[in-house]
Amino acid sequence: MQSTKLSRMSRTLMSLFAFIAVAYLVLCAALFVFQRALIYYPQPRAIDAPETLLTLHVADAQVLVTVRPHDGPKALIYFGGNAEDVSRSLPEFSQAFADHAIYLLHYRGYGGSSGSPSEEAIQRDAMTLFDSVYNTHPTIAVVGRSLGSGVAVRLASQRPASRLILITPYNSLEDLAVRQFGWFPVKWLLQDKFESWKYAAHITVPTLLIAAEHDEVIPRSSTEQLYTHFAKGVATLQVIPGTGHNSISESPQYLKLLGAAL
Repeated sequence: MQSTKLSRMSRTLMSLFAFIAVAYLVLCAALFVFQRALIYYPQPRAIDAPETLLTLHVADAQVLVTVRPHDGPKALIYFGGNAEDVSRSLPEFSQAFADHAIYLLHYRGYGGSSGSPSEEAIQRDAMTLFDSVYNTHPTIAVVGRSLGSGVAVRLASQRPASRLILITPYNSLEDLAVRQFGWFPVKWLLQDKFESWKYAAHITVPTLLIAAEHDEVIPRSSTEQLYTHFAKGVATLQVIPGTGHNSISESPQYLKLLGAAL
């Protein structure tokens, strides 16, 4: 009788372990298939005036850019966060940087751009935009916020930017995903890793990293780790007190720091 009970218990445990294993594999598969829905949150475009829009010439999508044209050598190219409508920054950027032409990229799927966002697609669009702007504005400041900081640092390592500004930047998206989904083999599942640290070492232009004192999304340690990958003397790190990840741009110091860096 005791042997029969042990046998039943053994079969029950094996069935339980098998169920857990299958459930874990199903969750891994779901994480792999739907991972970009967890990274990108496309937003509609608030500013819709035709004179503020530029269409990039790319083969596989219609990629839109909110612009404020301005004659002269200076331009600012901005890459926003994963749930940001970059067109909302046009009024304040236009006022704060009156001597710059302004270019705000709407990622694929965002703000009327067609297609689906991915790291490589966004990076190709970023380089296309830079090359287009560089024809008329040889002095280009590249600015990236949150997710866009990964786009900006990679672009600045591959194109002749004059300045680089990274707002609430991270060391890599992979590191953040590992922290959030520690029970899963994220390093094997993640397709868009945004390894900013890899490109930081190749940056030679003056760079400013701006962190929020109370960033609840990107740990300060991630920003500080990225900072260590820049060559000595290239980058500076500034922390805006009393701000969070999403409220940092509301601080009076925000535009002052950007303006001083430019």
